[in-house]
Amino acid sequence: MHNGSTAIASCKGSTVLVVIPTYNEIENIEPLLRAIFDLNIGLHVLVVDDHSPDGTAQRVVALQQQYKAQLHLLNRPRKEGIGNAYLAGFSWAFAYDYGYIFSFDGDFSHHPMDLLRLLAVAMAHQADLVIGSRYIHGGKVIGWTKGRILLSYLANLLARGITCMPIKDSTAGFVCYKCLLLKEIITKNVTSRGYSFQVEMKFLAYKKKATLIEIPITFKNRVYGLSKLNCAIAWESFVDLLRMKWHSWLRK
Repeated sequence: MHNGSTAIASCKGSTVLVVIPTYNEIENIEPLLRAIFDLNIGLHVLVVDDHSPDGTAQRVVALQQQYKAQLHLLNRPRKEGIGNAYLAGFSWAFAYDYGYIFSFDGDFSHHPMDLLRLLAVAMAHQADLVIGSRYIHGGKVIGWTKGRILLSYLANLLARGITCMPIKDSTAGFVCYKCLLLKEIITKNVTSRGYSFQVEMKFLAYKKKATLIEIPITFKNRVYGLSKLNCAIAWESFVDLLRMKWHSWLRK
């Protein structure tokens, strides 16, 4: 069992970045950032904002006065999908000496304390990728309807069927990457731009025979703001999955 104190002790010699894509998260962004920095282990955070009309970026700018060295902002001119936002954030990070990079939701569905747990496991096992999983033993989802839980579970079954990955939560957005692996994955020409992006990143890591570990987390549905997921995005993600697998066969 690896706890937060292990991560705190290990993190001192390694710089860690948390990448948070945002669009209209004005109600969540400040309490979320404060909770992350209150962990007090030297984490850096990059907010990638897609020109939120509600002033999310401006709130981040105001907070930069308090967290000058640790809080960064990447302003993008338009909303281009969560995959594009993450790719932009990861590319920004490669210019700096980060050992580990997290993908993390901006709606408070992931608990900041779990950053310590994923980081501790990554460091203790020298893992290339650690997933905060809702669907392994001990994982939970709070606040979703039974219908949405079923849809998410079926999406993961479908993703496993298409990719053959031994991962229970391949759509998970809470992931700790070793930076060296992330650089190698990005060079593989990631094609997904929507929610299937998370599946493709894990699939590319799996194809590279990277060390992948899932640990259970409690996922809590957002309290403030609106979900960006809808039927059109879900269908687009399914098509992206098929395209991703087709490209994989062509590479063979």
